[in-house]
Amino acid sequence: MALLSRGIILASVLALAACTNPDRFDSAGGAGGAGGIGGIGAPGSASDPRSPLYFQQTIGDRVLFPVDQSSITPQYQAVLDGQAQWLMTNTDYVAIIEGHADEQGTREYNLALGARRANAVQEYLISRGVASSRLRVISYGKERPIELCSDEACYSQNRRAVTVISAGLSG
Repeated sequence: MALLSRGIILASVLALAACTNPDRFDSAGGAGGAGGIGGIGAPGSASDPRSPLYFQQTIGDRVLFPVDQSSITPQYQAVLDGQAQWLMTNTDYVAIIEGHADEQGTREYNLALGARRANAVQEYLISRGVASSRLRVISYGKERPIELCSDEACYSQNRRAVTVISAGLSG
């Protein structure tokens, strides 16, 4: 019984000792580092501001367009400003900008419209200081819808440009 009591006391002391240093996991050397309150979170997670997942979920990876349009609205200029800032801070990443269209119209028309949308996003990011060598564009036209139905609610989600982030060397 005495051995069990000593084991419990030893475990309690070790547990309390582990709680006495709140910065023990702080690899950044200060309060609020990795895993800390207000910190960056687990590497690669949505709470790590350097991760593509953070870019996608917090900054925003897509721009929506009105019917037959490729001009960027003020609402989405704010999203693209955030994308540009993220890309300029995280220079280890490159981006592919995918242009998409809804299912209305011919395949050829929608491929061209998707290209105009992707190019509009690319030009905007370049105008905000992102190196053109870090950006590529591709058009999928109406071939990769994210919503499948024949009404405006679906069409509006499919008229988009999506910035896909990947690790890679620019140039």
